[in-house]
Amino acid sequence: MLNADEIDAAAKRISGVIEPTPLQLSPRLSAATGARVYLKREDLTPVRSYKLRGAYNLVVQLDEHERAAGVVTASAGNHAQGVAFACQAMGIRGRIYVPTTTPKQKRDRIRVHGGEFVELIPVGDTYDAAAAAAAADVERTGATMVPPFDDPRTAAGQGTVAVEILDQLDEAPDLVVIPVGGGGCLAGIGTYLRERSPQTGILAAEPAGAASMSAALIAGRPVTLPEIDPFVDGAAVRRIGDLPYAAVKGFGGRVVSHGSLPLLTAVESPPGTGAFRLLQVDEGAICTAMLDLYQNEGIIAEPAGALAAAALAEVEIPAGATVVCLVSGGNNDVSRYGEIIERSLVHQGLKHYFLVDFPQEPGALRRFLDEVLGPDDDITLFEYVKRNNRETGAALVGIELGTPEGLAPLLERIAASPLQCERLEPGSPAYRYLT
Repeated sequence: MLNADEIDAAAKRISGVIEPTPLQLSPRLSAATGARVYLKREDLTPVRSYKLRGAYNLVVQLDEHERAAGVVTASAGNHAQGVAFACQAMGIRGRIYVPTTTPKQKRDRIRVHGGEFVELIPVGDTYDAAAAAAAADVERTGATMVPPFDDPRTAAGQGTVAVEILDQLDEAPDLVVIPVGGGGCLAGIGTYLRERSPQTGILAAEPAGAASMSAALIAGRPVTLPEIDPFVDGAAVRRIGDLPYAAVKGFGGRVVSHGSLPLLTAVESPPGTGAFRLLQVDEGAICTAMLDLYQNEGIIAEPAGALAAAALAEVEIPAGATVVCLVSGGNNDVSRYGEIIERSLVHQGLKHYFLVDFPQEPGALRRFLDEVLGPDDDITLFEYVKRNNRETGAALVGIELGTPEGLAPLLERIAASPLQCERLEPGSPAYRYLT
């Protein structure tokens, strides 16, 4: 059973290994929202994410036979580090399956935390492919599975974040913002808050490209998404867990429209119970939040780690409310920052791509610079795609604007130009292929 008593027991169980993480006031986010916004720094655990809580709470409860059989898990990277840490701490052998897309930084840290006790096995390009391989391993070898979210022991361990939040604040928060991947963290924290602080509202945030919890609540059961965007690797799951779905369904909610993305709002909540909402957050907004956390607070957050902070910009929060945002992980590979900056610029309306047919004659590019580009516009990419004939050649041109408002004048100048120019819309097949 997943309940507050089990989560309290998990907090005692892991207390000798995992110290409480800081709860830090963010002046920047507080000023932006008019609320008192605190950041729960789960990026400062020994494995740089909250996943250690659930992994350790489960592994430490295994009996002698289960430990002797060894453990197996599947993970996008953070849960794997928690399992690896637990294996080395308790001298248990483990095999860890991760997608081949798992950043190198996470794979390296898994090996460091697990040492000689852990074998790392990359397979497939999504978490779900790794999970299938791990399940086959357990069936074949009789090893003990350590689920990353769909197990009450895992979810209880992850729910210990809520125990610390209530201990660290003088009064209960008005709102806690929680990222959603497989749903274990939301199930654990949400369950504890519903029992111990029912007046606290819950805002769950999941990546728009992998909205498996929204899909489950819309369908009335967990469903498998046909495809996902794996960019937010720590939260890119095709199918929400059965246990997290059952827990979240009990929080109360229904689907309504919120711009182009679904939003769930509380309905029929008992008196004195805070609202539950589930919001899909665009990957570009997540990248912007990552960069803001790094440049302002000096926090290195991975994409899933910035989900909660990114969600704050999408909702209205009452002035003076006390809000806690979970910074769920800090395992970000520095080699990804180029893509992070790119996605952020596109999301903010500052980066645009065009296919331009340039005449193959001297001065063509100079005329484009003089007649089309504005004073604050900059060409960040210029690459010939192919030459259709001897007279013209199509070039892929990336333009970064000084402000988003510069797009309309740019399009007007392009329309007035004799050059043939096609704008590539983000998300279109041509955009994905060429950029």
